[in-house]
Amino acid sequence: MGVSFRRSVLVVLAGAGASCSLFTSNSEGRSGPCPSGMAYIRPDDATSRAYCIDRWEGSIVEVRGKKEVPHPPYESVKNLMVKAVSKPGVVPQGYISKNEAEAACKAARKRLCTGDEWQLACRGKKPTTFPYGDDRKDGYCNDSGRAPLAKLNPGMGDALYSSSEALNDPRINRSPNTVAKTGQFSKCKNAFGVFDMVGNLHEWTADVNGTRGVFRGGYYQDTRLNGDGCKYKTVAHDVSYHDYSTGFRCCADAR
Repeated sequence: MGVSFRRSVLVVLAGAGASCSLFTSNSEGRSGPCPSGMAYIRPDDATSRAYCIDRWEGSIVEVRGKKEVPHPPYESVKNLMVKAVSKPGVVPQGYISKNEAEAACKAARKRLCTGDEWQLACRGKKPTTFPYGDDRKDGYCNDSGRAPLAKLNPGMGDALYSSSEALNDPRINRSPNTVAKTGQFSKCKNAFGVFDMVGNLHEWTADVNGTRGVFRGGYYQDTRLNGDGCKYKTVAHDVSYHDYSTGFRCCADAR
């Protein structure tokens, strides 16, 4: 699962954050450097390219011929053709693997963010440990929820944490105090206007470690175990892995 549970043993902690400062353009939409709904990030480093990042965690639509149909965010993607969407006020897609997230971003003419891009965007202009500053503030981000795994699966004991069926139960994120709608935690926002990069759902990145993918930011139950805030990094699962805690957001090259 999202590996914040106690039995995870394959966790790799986040390294030190990038040191360069950042600034952003206010330009958005077709006339600006980024597609609508994305923030413009330009590293203060002549060797690094400017890029765009989704302001909100990703949701998806199913592509059925010429039609696009909303996909339930509580259901896994399986073998569907899907496209990434980023917008406020919706439940973001959990239950998604790195491979599936990558395909969804590609269908939207975007891509998964590299780990460096993700962390630079998360830490903001200064940079800081959390999107809103260096000190953790209770209630700013969705990071104190609780997944009702044991309640939904009584009697399973520790076997629960290795059960793909149990960890992909749609009832988990339908429960109270779990995943929140995008932008619902209005203070979980950085100076670039990007929301929910800490907490809510783990976010897959383009990085890999062998066959293992890398996700960042923590989720609604944990933003501490594998590094604080924007430093949170987990390398524990195959790129085809998914559970209730795994989400994503896309990046794109600036125009």
